[in-house]
Amino acid sequence: MFELKDARKLGFDEIRLTRVDEFLEQSYIKTGKLKSAQILVARSGSPVHYAKFGSLRDDGTPMRDDTLFRIASMTKPVTAIAFMQLVEQCKIAVEDPVERVIPEFKDLGTYTGGGGSMPFAPTKGGKSMRFVDLLSHMSGLTYGFQNRSSVDAAYRKAELDLSRDKLDSDSYIAALSRIPLEFEPGTQWNYSVSSDVLGIVVERLSGLSLGEYFRQNIFEPLGMHDTGFRVAEGQADRLADAYSYVPGQPPRLIDKGEQSKLLNDGTFQSGGGGLISTIADYHRFCTMLVNKGAREGARIIAPKTLDLMTANHLPGGADLTEMSQSLFSEANNSGTGFGLGFACVVDPAKTLMPASKGEFYWGGAYSTAFFIDPIEKITMVFMTQLYPSSTYPIRRQLKTLIYSALNDSNIKGE
Repeated sequence: MFELKDARKLGFDEIRLTRVDEFLEQSYIKTGKLKSAQILVARSGSPVHYAKFGSLRDDGTPMRDDTLFRIASMTKPVTAIAFMQLVEQCKIAVEDPVERVIPEFKDLGTYTGGGGSMPFAPTKGGKSMRFVDLLSHMSGLTYGFQNRSSVDAAYRKAELDLSRDKLDSDSYIAALSRIPLEFEPGTQWNYSVSSDVLGIVVERLSGLSLGEYFRQNIFEPLGMHDTGFRVAEGQADRLADAYSYVPGQPPRLIDKGEQSKLLNDGTFQSGGGGLISTIADYHRFCTMLVNKGAREGARIIAPKTLDLMTANHLPGGADLTEMSQSLFSEANNSGTGFGLGFACVVDPAKTLMPASKGEFYWGGAYSTAFFIDPIEKITMVFMTQLYPSSTYPIRRQLKTLIYSALNDSNIKGE
């Protein structure tokens, strides 16, 4: 599947890289914590280590190299890239008010307390939500699964977290516009449906469905032929089963690949969490990112635009421990800022694990993950299917193992 390059020539200790496989096999697969896993490590886009583990299906069907995975919130960076492509064309600006494209949000106010009536209040000084607030999750929007507030409860009632087969883009915005914001835009960080709104913005600006925009402007140029909002016809045998963590028990099967709703079209294409992909396809996306926005002659985003996206946009250079009210996120918050679609390392020492300043990353609810180290030119993609992603510290463990196998810093790839 992958033409692996000589790990030694690219600065890795091959024996230490095998620790990754041993660790996953012994700590997660044989113990039954994970049913399936794949990992791909590369440098300057050149794969140096790949392995697969476990079974594709609960019946023991062997894992395939081309397994399809639910990548959930790893959709968010794709949506951010799509929006920033439109910014580059001056069809929109990062600082523009969201109501320019989503007029339904014009009178959206903040929550003032209480329950049933969900009272609104004007945002202070008439401050409008901007696109930068959507990109950085400082919009005042939320997720229903946060289970923290009356606003979260209103999201659950409107089934905004489960909208794939219940709403279309316009009805999604209509439902959101009836619920107040949790806080004034730009004042706090909260993991939210911001990327779903951003995906609808891409649709309205481009005149295309989000999936078609992705296909024309990102997936086809990068050769990501297996990535989309549904499983392609005739490919059902490639979709992995998905599981949920149950304390003290084996993982519970929650979505059989052969019977999944993902085999059919949905009514809403979620820019925040709807994509299905393969490890090979997402590696192509990561290679584009580590190469400053291009892969094999296909320019997806400009280098300076990507620099803007991967810089910390939290006010005053804060990290997420200072800004986040969220009970659920894909980030280890200490030393971590947030850019326009990615978490970013602002202080490696505070993260208490090996990292480079400027490293950026994200993950998905089914415990998938990726990271890009622009200094060392290292990328990693990890695929599995266990919900929720907070169950095990596997992302931190994998990063530790990968960096411990690195011998030579700043070596150039082939």
